[in-house]
Amino acid sequence: MNGRQLDSVVHGYCSDAFAVLGPHQRDDGSWEVRAFLPRAAEAWVVVGGHLTPMMKIDGAGVFLATLADSPGHYHLRQSHDDGVLETIEDPYRFSPLLTSFELHLHGEGSNNESYRTLGAHPMKVDGVAGVRFAVWAPNALVVSVIGDFNDWDRRRHPMRLRDGGIWEIFLPAVQPGHRYKYHVKSKFHGHEVQKADPYAFASEVPPRTASIVALLDDYEWHDAKWMEERAQKNYLNEPFSVYEVHLGSWLRAPGDQPLGYRELARTLVPYAKRMGFTHIELMPIMEHPYSGSWGYQVTGFYTPTARFGTPADFKFFIDACHQAGLGVIVDWVPGHFPKDAHGLAYFDGTALYEHEDPRKGEHRDWGTLIFNYGRNEVRTFLVSNALFWLKQYHIDGLRVDAVASMIYLDYSRQPGEWIPNQYGGNENLEAIDCLRRVNELAHQVPGVVTIAEESTAFPGVSKPTYLNGLGFTMKWNMGWMHDMLRYFSTDPIYRKYHQNDITFSMLYAFSENFLLPVSHDEVVHGKRSLIDKMPGDGWQKFANTRAFLTYMYAHPGKKLLFMGAEVGQWDEWYCEASVRWDLLEHELHRKLQHFVGDLNHFYRSRPALYEVDYHWSGFEWVDIRDYEQSTISFLRRPVHGSPALLFCCNFTPVPRSGYRIGVPAPGMWREVFNSDAASYGGSNIGNGGVAFTEPVPHHGRDHSMVIVLPPLAVVAFEEPRNGWPS
Repeated sequence: MNGRQLDSVVHGYCSDAFAVLGPHQRDDGSWEVRAFLPRAAEAWVVVGGHLTPMMKIDGAGVFLATLADSPGHYHLRQSHDDGVLETIEDPYRFSPLLTSFELHLHGEGSNNESYRTLGAHPMKVDGVAGVRFAVWAPNALVVSVIGDFNDWDRRRHPMRLRDGGIWEIFLPAVQPGHRYKYHVKSKFHGHEVQKADPYAFASEVPPRTASIVALLDDYEWHDAKWMEERAQKNYLNEPFSVYEVHLGSWLRAPGDQPLGYRELARTLVPYAKRMGFTHIELMPIMEHPYSGSWGYQVTGFYTPTARFGTPADFKFFIDACHQAGLGVIVDWVPGHFPKDAHGLAYFDGTALYEHEDPRKGEHRDWGTLIFNYGRNEVRTFLVSNALFWLKQYHIDGLRVDAVASMIYLDYSRQPGEWIPNQYGGNENLEAIDCLRRVNELAHQVPGVVTIAEESTAFPGVSKPTYLNGLGFTMKWNMGWMHDMLRYFSTDPIYRKYHQNDITFSMLYAFSENFLLPVSHDEVVHGKRSLIDKMPGDGWQKFANTRAFLTYMYAHPGKKLLFMGAEVGQWDEWYCEASVRWDLLEHELHRKLQHFVGDLNHFYRSRPALYEVDYHWSGFEWVDIRDYEQSTISFLRRPVHGSPALLFCCNFTPVPRSGYRIGVPAPGMWREVFNSDAASYGGSNIGNGGVAFTEPVPHHGRDHSMVIVLPPLAVVAFEEPRNGWPS
């Protein structure tokens, strides 16, 4: 060990610590054991109970011992200034643990479970318990593990550089619960920074930013029945009604504190089940430093946020959902990441995870960075991350955020602010390829769904990749949402001029597998809450809300409703405040909540409403021409067997009696749902539960019936069944 090597160890810039520290054979056949022990006053090498004193060759704490033979499995013993003796394992005596094949797969971009290779993994090596750390930083001069097990001293545990720019080290005695980071010194510009582990499985509660060593398989699941049944389902022809939730603001504890995962398992889960939803969608629960980002600026892609508990606590929540018959969808954010110093940004002093050119690597509107989807190691990071949540946390689906920002190079950019692809187009070919790969692998997990929040007309978002689609299971129908909210915010006296808004969606309803969202994005930033968007006096606002939601559930497509809408919350959503549950003290709000629960249960009980969401055979217009009275009517049909449903909508506050409607079958049609029912807060105008047909042709059909249309309401009738009176 020459003076330059000694100096590099003492000052923390030794790029090949294993060549300097640990056991080394000399030319004469003897051995040296070298160790950096800055807290030691004296030190010994312990071999088979025999102690060999070590010589302190540097005042900073470098020790050396000479042995006649190979030390084999040895220990280090050190005494501190206070006289305390400590026996430790030397991390620099252990051989590399990652295989060449694992390193090759990572560099190739085909390690689809790279979280098993990289990150912090508790294990035993040669009977010694510890943690294997591995991190990708190809442009680093040296990477050290720092933590509360080594006084956060960057000099103590520099790592070994392996092929492909991966650094690894096995640290004995480190165990779950220990906090850590990587200290990265770049080859360029002397850049030094402390980084959280990109593959960390747990982290400190923000604003603290350290990673925490955690076991990957530390929970005993009790959802085998759910997982088995899920594997047999095709959710495209199943009821699919999603309750979108922000965990930090669904319900606050005394002192205005958010509930933990286990508390939410005891409150949110039974509530969502009672309300009849099939799934809960969680706004991003991956670790994020800033609560005001709602979770959409992620720093810990493999870490459930510590705000609400531990990874095991989050698994308990998911397990509780599954045992209650509820699926769990999580928002996944592969489109960008923040610039926080401890995160992925300039991880090794270079643009490692992101594009260096801001024309491809930065979202200036959001102040975030864009992944370099064409880089193998970045692609495997994202693909593995998607599979991580599906496999390790039993997540039932991923809702992928801001897909349009990924697939378009000119997204939110002016001319000259973006770089065309190799063919001169504006498609991000690498991002498209990455999304396709994610969807292909995600759908190999039985029963999993993927959902795209994609706001453009990009073709084939929910078509299979073998048909040149992106491969998502479903796509949010943003056009439907904007048309509906525009229509329903219009005063009913003017709605006759906007009949196209309420019917236009059916021109493209089957071009994708659509999900109809009323999401958090529509009740913030001055857009007003759902009920407050509605015109009219208080009664009319509630009636409009009920009519809107009934039409939504009757319309082809799966459903999503953001929390608070079901109780008629007047305030816009605020991420630091609870849903206004106090409104349930008032009758109309209680009745609206009751209505939403009944609507969900009605939806789930009628195959006509979910079996054929994505083909014309499940839908048929009866009348869309009565724009003067702002009414429409249509049929929903199941695959076979179960009866069809007739929906009649009156979007004005004027009751319409003697309203004739053409029907496809004669007999008694049962009134099975009425959004104007008194139990929902309506005027209780209806048809007494039944309507009988007459052989009077109308709307191109041989039979018709005369009904009453309640004000600002939707009424559903079920076609006659065999055995009913005619």
